[in-house]
Amino acid sequence: MSNSRRDFLKTTSAAAAGLTISGLPAYSTTKVRGANDRIRVAIVGAGDRMMQSLVPAFMELAGGMNYELVAVCDIWKHHRETNTSKIIANNQYTAKAKDLAMARNTDELYAMKNIDAVIIATADFQHAYHAVEAVRAGKDVYAEKPFASTMADANLALKVIGGSKQVFQVGTQRRSTSSYMRAKEYLDSGKFGDIVFADMTWNVNQPGRWRRPNVVPLMKEQDTDWKRFLINRDPKIPFDARKHLEFRLFSPFSSGIPDQWMVHQIDTVHWFTGIHHPTSVVANGGIYLWKDGRTNWDTMTATFDYNHPKTGKGFQVLYSSRQTNAAGDVKEIYFSNGGTLDLAKNKVSAEGGLNARMAGQMGMKANLLEPLTLSDEGGIETAANTGVDKETLAHMKNWMECTRSRNRKTNADIQAAYDHSVALCMTIAAIQTGKKVTFDEKKQDVVTS
Repeated sequence: MSNSRRDFLKTTSAAAAGLTISGLPAYSTTKVRGANDRIRVAIVGAGDRMMQSLVPAFMELAGGMNYELVAVCDIWKHHRETNTSKIIANNQYTAKAKDLAMARNTDELYAMKNIDAVIIATADFQHAYHAVEAVRAGKDVYAEKPFASTMADANLALKVIGGSKQVFQVGTQRRSTSSYMRAKEYLDSGKFGDIVFADMTWNVNQPGRWRRPNVVPLMKEQDTDWKRFLINRDPKIPFDARKHLEFRLFSPFSSGIPDQWMVHQIDTVHWFTGIHHPTSVVANGGIYLWKDGRTNWDTMTATFDYNHPKTGKGFQVLYSSRQTNAAGDVKEIYFSNGGTLDLAKNKVSAEGGLNARMAGQMGMKANLLEPLTLSDEGGIETAANTGVDKETLAHMKNWMECTRSRNRKTNADIQAAYDHSVALCMTIAAIQTGKKVTFDEKKQDVVTS
């Protein structure tokens, strides 16, 4: 291993662990909660994402970090009661049912006096709303992505959460993934050169993706709170169990592919470049195969133009996704004049770079990147064979550490949440109108040409 390669991995591994090169914590430790101060957390929305990933990640870390889950809030009686029982049965830190309170809504939850923080995993369109509500109640927040699908929600959240003292993290966990953190360090080093293009895909072949055919029949209107589910959407929408439980398939409760997958990948563009949002977005697609009553597309392609406001340098991002054929899988490939950064393979290569023959024709020098492997060395591993993916575990750990230290600069703070929300709102507008969409900086709103 070369000295430069060794030094690079040493630097980036330390960053991935949340440390500076000196080994000191990378965050401020002022006003730190004492290690003996137990931090009490409630969950808001006890659905699949919460139960299958977020709660297991939290529980794996809770004992060693002196955190405790104290309450479950869900508007649907079945989720509230059934999943509370499951948590109690599997949770060594909550021995009795009486130790884990249940709340039918957030009014009941925030009336409780023993809650310091919340983890939010409600329907896509509710995340920003519930995060603002929690921060106004004085709680620290971990909120699932996507954050906001309307600029009204995004702008309010930036103002309220950004102006508060609460610790906030949004669930774009690539920002806590060690290989992505090393990629960020590599790009910041300048060795890659200017990004000229990015190619992103997310392909599956799953007719049942986001469908809940076994659960939908269980929901009765009297056992949930449809009015609270709608929050700030059209109050005249009649109760529909499919829209309640399969919300990712239906607008205005989700945009589907952009909400669920695109925001993860477009977020890396903002993180890697420091550019807050696209200059313009166009999109096309449709429901080509899975005609099951959904209103959100099963196939889409979008093109994003980016320009750096200071340097004027720009590039394009091509994003495509389909739920009808899995070929191509998930990829994120960044291109410069010197080569390629492939985040599916975690490799930098000279592929596509300017070779000597082509450069010589113009009296230029070749520009070929030195190969580098951004292997996933080290990082957080699961400690209890829970099956929790280490990216979610690392992201949860970062939030929990910041909540204790009172460091508001989490790996995915409110600015990161706002930035991907802008890109999402622009994409939704492009889907709905079929037109090129830009962004008005002064009004902080999308503009349809």
